[in-house]
Amino acid sequence: MKRSWWYRFTFLIIVGVISLLMITPTALNFNQETSFPVKSKITLGLDLQGGLYMILGIDFNKVYEDEVKGYARKIAYVLNDQGINAEVGILNKSDPTDPTHSVKISDRGSLEKAKEEIKKFFPSILRMTQEEGDALFYGLTQVQKTTIEEQALGKSIEVIRNRIDEFGVTEPEIVSQGNNRIVIQLPGVKDIERAKDLIGKTAKLEFKMVNDNINLTTMNGWIEKAKQSGIEYKTGIRFSKYLRTLNDYLRKEKDLPAQHELAFQKTVSKATNEVTQMVPYLVEAGTRLNGDQLQDARVQIDQQKNEPYVSLEFKASGAKIFEELTGANIGRRMAVILDGNVYSAPSIRERIGGGRAQITLGQGNFNRMMKEARDLALVLRAGALPVQLDFEEQRTVGPSLGADSIEKARYASLIGAALVFLFILVYYKISGFIAMMTLVLNVILVIAALVAFEATLTLPGIAGIALTIGMAVDANIIIYERIREEVRKGLSYYKAVETGFAHAFWTIIDANITTALAGLCLLNFGTGPIRGFAVTLLIGIASTVYTSYFVGKLLFELYMNKTEGQDLSI
Repeated sequence: MKRSWWYRFTFLIIVGVISLLMITPTALNFNQETSFPVKSKITLGLDLQGGLYMILGIDFNKVYEDEVKGYARKIAYVLNDQGINAEVGILNKSDPTDPTHSVKISDRGSLEKAKEEIKKFFPSILRMTQEEGDALFYGLTQVQKTTIEEQALGKSIEVIRNRIDEFGVTEPEIVSQGNNRIVIQLPGVKDIERAKDLIGKTAKLEFKMVNDNINLTTMNGWIEKAKQSGIEYKTGIRFSKYLRTLNDYLRKEKDLPAQHELAFQKTVSKATNEVTQMVPYLVEAGTRLNGDQLQDARVQIDQQKNEPYVSLEFKASGAKIFEELTGANIGRRMAVILDGNVYSAPSIRERIGGGRAQITLGQGNFNRMMKEARDLALVLRAGALPVQLDFEEQRTVGPSLGADSIEKARYASLIGAALVFLFILVYYKISGFIAMMTLVLNVILVIAALVAFEATLTLPGIAGIALTIGMAVDANIIIYERIREEVRKGLSYYKAVETGFAHAFWTIIDANITTALAGLCLLNFGTGPIRGFAVTLLIGIASTVYTSYFVGKLLFELYMNKTEGQDLSI
């Protein structure tokens, strides 16, 4: 055999061994405590293991109403600060989709100046709808409404994701549907009411002072000590439970200073959704400032440094507390904590009054800093300004239904595979046996890829695997019929096999590219089970091209070498 054949054969063996290792825990149903080197198992979707399906709606009319109320208070505050006596008026809900709010000006001679100040402080946010005597009515602009809708969806999904992570659900799917709905799928959930209650709660936002007198090495020593006692954070464990257990243990061991506790800044992999790093912070246990006092958080750009930062705005009570805290702790760091996770810990440079503050993000790539600032602002708003979510639809899928689907799919797959194998063995003889080997390898590669990418297998995904087998058989038929055609032309077996594979290559590529384009559309625009089908289909296309053409050609070269080109059973 040629050296190139041995290279391709070695690659095939490596791929085959890795794939078998990947699917072994799933095939033999290993648990996480096994000593087998691979721990990951294929994840089943909602339709296969049961769980909860919900659609939550956002009533934007209520959101608009709350927004105009808030801006009416801000207008009165700004005007009074500018020396214009003003007070909050009444809410007009005659048009529920466009509520307006009045602000009364005591001195009618200051009306024009008041209009100018409002336009100056709230550009592109508010529009004046009418003027009645000493009252100015203002509503939201369309641009502001669109911004509110986008932010409401984003922060609602952030809150829900935090709560679902706390609930301990693996592989949840949370996606927006239109501009006012959120679709949630929670595979494996059994306590339905608790899940609904947890989703409806607001994220807990806290501002706590950091104690920098204890170094990182000491804190890591505490964590290692707790780990040796069996207290360790692992995937599937609720983070709040781990944090509470860890701090209780360290208090019992008298490691923690009085009135202090540990919090962590977690780094989560975007690809695997796994926690890759946990940096500990020693913070004060009590706090006077939390999300209840935060009014708003938005991303701004420092015009001088051209760097993004997060602008915070507190309510009146929060502004007073924040001013006192910053004044008493200049030079120290203040940790911004959401559900036990430290999102930022900026240093306090000076006493901060006026109810406004900012969080800087250091230096680095502008795009990365902008993304980090948006994420931080989103998290802060999620904790401070939750929107009301209405449960519009709920479906519970029982685990027995999923088990029945798996069992029927298994029988259908076995019967279908047996019929296909029987056909190709009878019709193509020894060449059919080669095709059967490539089909088996194809399925193994698809399942291994699903495990490796931590993709969720759904019932449509199983249909995608079945479709993959059909496409792979089709590719083999194209190759074999082309080889038969070359043999009928009088070419030698060696030459017929070589020419058949060469001429069939682009036909196979063309057919699979068109299918892949359709799969990409399903992946991009579809949701839920449709995406599951698309993922399986795209993985199957890649494995089909490799196994049907490249592995098939490799095995045919071995077959021709054994028969010295004197026999071809096809």
